[in-house]
Amino acid sequence: MGRDVDRAVFSREDRVRYRQKVRRCLDVFALMLDDFGFDADRPMTGLEIELNLVDPAAEPAMRNEEILAAIADPLFQTELGQFNLELNANPRLISGNGFADYERDLCASLNRANERAARSDTRIVLVGILPTLNERHLVADNLSTNERYRVLNDQIVGARGEDIELDIRGVERLRTHNDSIAPEAACTSLQFHLQVAPDSFADYWNASQAIAAAQVAVGANSPFLYDRQLWAETRIALFEQATDTRPDELKTQGVRPRVWFGERWITSIFDLFEENVRYFPPLLPICESEDPVEVLHAGGVPELAELRLHNGTVYRWNRPVYDIMDGRPHLRVENRVLPAGPTVVDMLANAAFYFGLVRGMAEADRPIWSQLTFSSAEENFHAAARRGMDAVLHWPQLGDVPVTTLVLDTLLPLAASGLDGFGVAPADRDRLLGIIEQRCRTGRNGAVWQASTVWAAERHLGLDRRAALHHMLQRYAELQYTNEPVHTWPLD
Repeated sequence: MGRDVDRAVFSREDRVRYRQKVRRCLDVFALMLDDFGFDADRPMTGLEIELNLVDPAAEPAMRNEEILAAIADPLFQTELGQFNLELNANPRLISGNGFADYERDLCASLNRANERAARSDTRIVLVGILPTLNERHLVADNLSTNERYRVLNDQIVGARGEDIELDIRGVERLRTHNDSIAPEAACTSLQFHLQVAPDSFADYWNASQAIAAAQVAVGANSPFLYDRQLWAETRIALFEQATDTRPDELKTQGVRPRVWFGERWITSIFDLFEENVRYFPPLLPICESEDPVEVLHAGGVPELAELRLHNGTVYRWNRPVYDIMDGRPHLRVENRVLPAGPTVVDMLANAAFYFGLVRGMAEADRPIWSQLTFSSAEENFHAAARRGMDAVLHWPQLGDVPVTTLVLDTLLPLAASGLDGFGVAPADRDRLLGIIEQRCRTGRNGAVWQASTVWAAERHLGLDRRAALHHMLQRYAELQYTNEPVHTWPLD
């Protein structure tokens, strides 16, 4: 939900008009899917990276407006918390040297931004949850000043009607509550975009759902929150709970959560937009002047602004996207399951694994979703978030299998085949997928490195948990800018 909002109060009439407009947009979208020319000839990719700002003591730095002004680069934007930024990479093809181009541009952008931030005694850190965050940081006063975040907070908290409870049981347990969505700002993610044709969208979305567990297991990088070690990828549980508009009674009734894995395999992108309209009341009932029916009949490309805004307030782990570029509409899968970091090359290894594997799965002769139940895919996803590299997943023909074995023996060869289908340079393919392979062989991803380093600081240096977390994050920030993959980082 990246658009600006200029109002904080909505009337009953606003909500009725918006609901009618969303349904009108949905009808037009159905017509477009039947006979409209979507841009799908050259499948572009995109990356979004959410960032954290810290001060010299490794504490969160609530200075994103100041740092954005210093960076002065339109690729960087605000995010929910004042200690957050977002970097949007320029979209590109991954054929040939596309991954090498991503790496060069991302490293250059981050190094330049970090140099500007350093002038204000601030450092940029790529991590799923900033380990030094605690309750005093995640409060409404520390939301970014852009009005859209305040309005979104008011609408979510208002829809719930009571404080938002966090109850996460992992290695340790966290139980607390908050009167705002500020804890969501702790969730800093890495998001992949893949442009797909309408007739193949369902295959790519289903494949993305099926492989989400493997992605999270090998890419986990969020083991700590509020001084406690919780899940390997605590970000999953935190995001699900921090934006939950349902009080307990609605949960018991089976009302769908706004952060949602889903409940079924699909046959069309229309299924997902229809579910959005059917199950989720509007949070931001803002109507535009466009009549999508008139635009379509006149031969134009409808913006479908209300449908897109509504879609932006339903937080699927794999989100459908309708967008317009250079006057042509296109569809994308937005893969949202992974955390940021630890390094640029680690994130690009995660990207290569996702893009290659999703294509390999989508184009397989026998689709994985014809063999794996949707409930198993969801159970796999949460098992991977809890256990990371130690997760055991259920997989067709293999039964219950360690995720590292599944990745090494089954998924990496399929990912390599998929990257070949995209025309990725073999050297880039082998280098990036080799990082995923080595994480599996060493049993070390970002979450494992963080937990091991904190454990060592507590036992060998005699530090308490808070001091150990600060010590770990200082070391993490130093190693991050070497751009060496996390499985090679020393444990000291």
